[in-house]
Amino acid sequence: MKRIIIAIDGFSSCGKSTMAKDLAREIGYIYIDSGAMYRAVTLYSLRHHYFNGNEIDADKLQQDMPAIQISFKLNAQQRPETYLNSENVENEIRGMEVSSRVSLIAALPFVREALVRLQQEMGKEKGIVMDGRDIGTTVFPDAEMKVFVTASAEIRAQRRFDELKAKGQPASFEEILQNVKERDYIDQNREVSPLRKADDALLLDNSNLTIAEQKEWLMTQFKRITEEK
Repeated sequence: MKRIIIAIDGFSSCGKSTMAKDLAREIGYIYIDSGAMYRAVTLYSLRHHYFNGNEIDADKLQQDMPAIQISFKLNAQQRPETYLNSENVENEIRGMEVSSRVSLIAALPFVREALVRLQQEMGKEKGIVMDGRDIGTTVFPDAEMKVFVTASAEIRAQRRFDELKAKGQPASFEEILQNVKERDYIDQNREVSPLRKADDALLLDNSNLTIAEQKEWLMTQFKRITEEK
């Protein structure tokens, strides 16, 4: 069976990463979390004090971009974890401090250009599942399978709240809901690669779907598309 590129885009906290990881494992593909790459750059910027409130010192960050190395390694459970300059930062990049600023970093053209190049290099051999905001529109516009995921802001905030509580991290539902809405606005209105559904993407509203129903839907689409190729 011919290997393809699967691009999964959508709003924050839709469960894109979870579904992409599970799909990749099920079909034997490599999973790449593009959002984690932007989170890693955000964490780097926080550590180097490049933020002043919601303002970012873009000049300093741009000078540092060549020194920011991002990679993925499988853990003991065969799940990919994010490494920033050889340090495992998987847990740290998921906290609210990073979440509240990652859309600002992702809106910077020089950051997007650098990470898109890296993502495209990762996908040269195909056989990958990549999720993010602009995978099907900018990174891999010719991807054979594109999915755009959405859900209500309230449901997405509740999922994020439950995820943080399960990890023992402090969380406020109201703060998370506000963050979700702010990220939606920034992601959809940035000048470079704004979040939008590709014309040929399949729409998946998973507001009321179980994980099993979602998985079944994805596998059905994958089998249909690969059988057609």
